[in-house]
Amino acid sequence: MYIFLVATVMLRPMETVSQQLEKIDRGVVATTLSGTEAYIGWRLLKEDPADIAFNVYRKEIGVTDFIKVNGMPVTTSTNFVDTTVQTGRAYRYRIRSVRNSKESDTSGEAYLYVISDNRPYYSIRLNDEVMVKTVGIADLDGDGAYDFVIQHPNFNTDPYHEPGYWKRSQDTYKLDAYTSKGKQLWRYDMGWAIEAGTWYAPYLVYDVDGDGKAEVYTKAGEGDPREIDGRVVEGKEYLVKLDPASGKIIKKTDWLSRDGHGTYNYWSRNFLDLAYLDGKSPSLIMQRGTYTVIKTEALDKNLKRIWYFESTGEYEKYKGQGQHSILTADIDGDGKDEVIPGTFALDDDGKPLWYTGLKHNDVGYIADIDPSRPGLEIFYGIESRSPKNGVCLVDAKTGEIIWGYPEKTFHVHGQGMIGDIDADHPGIECYAGEAKGGFEFFLYNAKGERLSDSKDIMGGNLSPRALWWDADDLKEICSQQKIFKFKGDTLRQVEGKIVLVADIIGDWREEIVVSLPGELRIYSTNIPASSKKICLMQDRQYRMSVADGTSGYYYPAQLGLQQKP
Repeated sequence: MYIFLVATVMLRPMETVSQQLEKIDRGVVATTLSGTEAYIGWRLLKEDPADIAFNVYRKEIGVTDFIKVNGMPVTTSTNFVDTTVQTGRAYRYRIRSVRNSKESDTSGEAYLYVISDNRPYYSIRLNDEVMVKTVGIADLDGDGAYDFVIQHPNFNTDPYHEPGYWKRSQDTYKLDAYTSKGKQLWRYDMGWAIEAGTWYAPYLVYDVDGDGKAEVYTKAGEGDPREIDGRVVEGKEYLVKLDPASGKIIKKTDWLSRDGHGTYNYWSRNFLDLAYLDGKSPSLIMQRGTYTVIKTEALDKNLKRIWYFESTGEYEKYKGQGQHSILTADIDGDGKDEVIPGTFALDDDGKPLWYTGLKHNDVGYIADIDPSRPGLEIFYGIESRSPKNGVCLVDAKTGEIIWGYPEKTFHVHGQGMIGDIDADHPGIECYAGEAKGGFEFFLYNAKGERLSDSKDIMGGNLSPRALWWDADDLKEICSQQKIFKFKGDTLRQVEGKIVLVADIIGDWREEIVVSLPGELRIYSTNIPASSKKICLMQDRQYRMSVADGTSGYYYPAQLGLQQKP
């Protein structure tokens, strides 16, 4: 018997402007617990009233119509365990909302073929036996369910000139679009003008133009401009917009020029991101440069320039201060998003807000890390050799360093991790580690107290993933293909290469999307929860961060100040 004891309802954000946000369905998911039990999960949406309840309907395909399978309406959670399924049967599940004893239809349904083992995942079979490099999540067809745009093959070359980094591309990158039900919509070949590497081939999937269907934006070139060794050093470059239904190019504009960046290594660093610069509608953020000149341009839905920043002239000191991704968030509380290209910040109008001088960072996360302080904080791990503060916490509004490691660091590497994983300390814990000449590992609490320096904290992994998986408010850790509690038990083994962690289906817990040959697998918890919380993808900062997971290094999304689990 599963007993649901308490309910907690997330506070709704105070909205002062009408925002263009995506419309999503209930995100219903069904997985097997055993041959006679199925777990059903669905979304609570921020527009739902506080007293909403739910009924669960099931149809045995080819045998029955939809029948209600719960007794009393589900009031304290957004999940349910159906104990009346049978092995070898195929079912569909739908959710109906209940308020004042009146039922209403909601969109979205789940399919389940019951097997005898506990299997908390479903699979998208790909049309080729490929491994996925990255995956973008958005609604391409306007049905309210998240679809998938994958980039493959899983090959990466880095423009750095040292041996072992740059390699000649063996094939062109492709973008394949699959619906939420696994149907392939289209394939877009990025072509030989785009080398097969993270820094050459950013793309982004989001409904920027506001028509209810997500477009795909990516960097593009013309023809085959490769030199004899395979490098692309000349030729026209564009930002292109792809039609969500066909994958055809429907609009394009010039990409930021190579001029002024110096060498091939430096001009080959490219990014795409999103920001609600006016607080109402999304804008595209296009960037070139990390280690030397940084050029950042904001574009509207018609690909017209809103503003442009370049770290030259009066902004010379901002050179080399880039991250391997871009952070976007409302850091000054005015309802409009700012852009944080690395260890400095640009206001919503493109003007610099603050500068730390910490240089290039590998690790960078923005969240309400220390709840005792107002506003957001940023956790940095600095790749450049630092005499101090190579691992530090910074006030997101002012750039003030709140605390930091007082000794020198050599090369803080990977993506690190943040997450509230330890109940003994308020706020979010912060983790990073060194490589390439350094041997230190760092785990701090929100106040800057170092909790551990052991290499074994995360199994030596420099890029573990923190996520909500079980039923409590602490995050779990996914590392070395295991989901486990900090200083605690292993909850689940996972297979494959992790390409995304985000709340894309089910209730407020997060999914782990992995790549296996010819398969995109989505792990979703089937641990019953007793809490009712708004879908994380309806937090603007979190949603933008999920979108930019296809550009640069992958940094799992963090909630903003609007919404807390």
